[in-house]
Amino acid sequence: MIVVHHLNNSRSQRILWLLEELGLAYEIQHYKRDPKTSLAPPELLRVHPLGKSPVITEDGLTLAESGANVEYLVERHGKGALVPPAGSPERLRYTYWLHFAEGSAMPPLVMKLVFNRIEHAPMPFFARPIARGIAQKVRNAMIDPNLARIVEHIETELGREGWFAGAEFSAADIQMSFPVEAAAARAGGRDKPHIARFLERIHARPAYQRALERGGKLAILS
Repeated sequence: MIVVHHLNNSRSQRILWLLEELGLAYEIQHYKRDPKTSLAPPELLRVHPLGKSPVITEDGLTLAESGANVEYLVERHGKGALVPPAGSPERLRYTYWLHFAEGSAMPPLVMKLVFNRIEHAPMPFFARPIARGIAQKVRNAMIDPNLARIVEHIETELGREGWFAGAEFSAADIQMSFPVEAAAARAGGRDKPHIARFLERIHARPAYQRALERGGKLAILS
C-alpha cells in the first residue's frame, strides 16, 4: 500500500492529487504545521532525515522530494498515463517543467514569503527600520525582478496550448500547480489571464477536488 506522509498546506497535496488522477489506492498519514512557526512537526523526522513532506512509503521504500515522488508513481503505476510519449517534443517540455517547479520557481517564491515575514515580524522598535529596510532592498533588487520573469515565463508557456507539456494534461501540470498557486498569491500571477485559466481548470478537475477532500483545504501562505 502506498502511504503519503502529508503535511497540511504543503506541496504534498500534489502527490494526493496525482494518486487520485491515477486511480490508485493509498493511505494518508497526516501531519500538522506548528501554528506559530508554520514549520513541519518533529514527527516527520521519524519518516525521513530531513523531516519534510512529501514523503511516500511503499513496500519498504521511503522516497522524499515532490519530483521524485511524481516520477516514481508515474513510472511504476501510471501505465503510460499523464506522461507524453518518449522522444516527443512534449516529453522534453514535460521534463523541463517537472524540474522547473522546484529548481527555478519555488526558491524565489519561498524567499518572498520569508522576507515578507521579516518585514512584518514583531521586533524591538529600534531594530524595525533596519530589518524592514534590508528586507525591502533584497525584495526590490533580487526577489521581485526574478519572480516577475518567472511569472511571465509561465504565462507565456500556458498561452501556447493551455498545459505545460502541450495540449494534454500531464503530471507536469500537477507538479507545477503549487508554484503557480504560490505565484498567484505572492507575485501577481492571479492577474495573468493564462495563469488564472490554468488555476480554474485544475481546480475543476474531479481528482483535484477528491484530493482536497482527503488531504484538507489548501491555503497557500502569502
